[in-house]
Amino acid sequence: REFGWRDPELPEVIQMLQHQFPSVQSNAAAYLQHLCFGDNKIKAEIRRQGGIQLLVDLLDHRMTEVHRSACGALRNLVYGKANDDNKIALKNCGGIPALVRLLRKTTDLEIRELVTGVLWNLSSCDALKMPIIQDALAVLTNAVIIPHSGWENSPLQDDHKIQLHSSQVLRNATGCLRNVSSAGEEARRRMRECDGLTDALLYVIQSALGSSEIDSKTVENCVCILRNLSYRLAAETSQGQQMGTDELDGLLCGDANGKDAESSGCWGKKKKKKKSQDQWDGVGPLPDCAEPPKGIQMLWHPSIVKPYLTLLSECSNPDTLEGAAGALQNLAAGSWKWSVYIRAAVRKEKGLPILVELLRIDNDRVVCAVATALRNMALDVRNKELIGKYAMRDLVHRLPGANNSNSSASKAMSDDTVTAICCTLHEVITKNMENAKALRDAGGIEKLVGISKSKGDKHSPKVVKAASQVLNSMWQYRDLRSLYKK
Repeated sequence: REFGWRDPELPEVIQMLQHQFPSVQSNAAAYLQHLCFGDNKIKAEIRRQGGIQLLVDLLDHRMTEVHRSACGALRNLVYGKANDDNKIALKNCGGIPALVRLLRKTTDLEIRELVTGVLWNLSSCDALKMPIIQDALAVLTNAVIIPHSGWENSPLQDDHKIQLHSSQVLRNATGCLRNVSSAGEEARRRMRECDGLTDALLYVIQSALGSSEIDSKTVENCVCILRNLSYRLAAETSQGQQMGTDELDGLLCGDANGKDAESSGCWGKKKKKKKSQDQWDGVGPLPDCAEPPKGIQMLWHPSIVKPYLTLLSECSNPDTLEGAAGALQNLAAGSWKWSVYIRAAVRKEKGLPILVELLRIDNDRVVCAVATALRNMALDVRNKELIGKYAMRDLVHRLPGANNSNSSASKAMSDDTVTAICCTLHEVITKNMENAKALRDAGGIEKLVGISKSKGDKHSPKVVKAASQVLNSMWQYRDLRSLYKK
């Protein structure tokens, strides 16, 4: 200290990144990592002075210790929503391919964690989602997700199981892919077609069931990726497009009990006009489901229902619950034949009570996803009866208004969730008079009238409209009008 030691100025540190000695380069990068931790001003200053380009150049250095420090500095520089400019700067100087090259060649676990950490931070920036898919998807899948999931060396080895979820590398890589899976149709298409990705993600989830890892961030990431990839499957996959809109008419390729499913091929040569759900007894084996699914088929095959339902009944991480309910919601939407099978499979696996029970949870986003999933399940006639019988009180209970013991909980519910519950009620009473009676018996009319009269003060126009539509559909049952008037 007597000799006038001082901290180096920022420009000096940045210059040291180009020093001839690797140890100086490494220390300079480590010092930058330390300086910019939690300090957005310094992060921006390092970018303005060209530091990001120099750090990216160090990713191709010959020394491991330089890689470690450069990745650590880059990870901090691109952390946080406020630093999107840094993320874009890193991409503009070839940073994504450089990170991928390093991930491919390094065997050092800490560096793999750092590289995947940088990619996870980058993936929150919308402008970088497609570039990451283009440059990094295959390597993240093949070098991290497949080997760390343990899918290739199944049957399950227990020591591997424990190791796998505590793996930061897997957590970071799934976190990155979770962000980029929300980038639209092209992103979903490329991820669905990425060999082994769906299989490995499902394997991670299945190996976590029944263990303490079920609430982990890694499982949450995997479920949320699968939820996004199961969105609009019928419209976006070749298998979906092969089925026309008349698919419900020709749903059954073979006999109602599925004897002929194999001989008639997957999409059915004999298109007998049958009214599917009435014909297919809903109890026998599902047609077309004999072969175990592979790759992309796993996304919609009815066998996926069981792991999702197990998550919903055992897990306590609300983000995972929302993801699993959202995945079932996506799969059960519409009139695609696999959606019909999924709705039946949820009933057969005793999934409806699991969903109904989650309506009681104190988490707005979970209730919203579960209510919408139930709405889609009610497109199946048998499910509709069961939901009307066993879920009506829970659905009405979640509506805000009249004599609610939990009025505080209901107040906290968002407009989206109240709308979702109204849409579910609407689906459940459509073409089912018994359910309309049940809605009245559960005290639904008072609450719905309360919502539809509260124009604008408490509820948004969207909520008021949804509640009014339910009342309007109830009024269509002429035989019930005298009951309502009471």
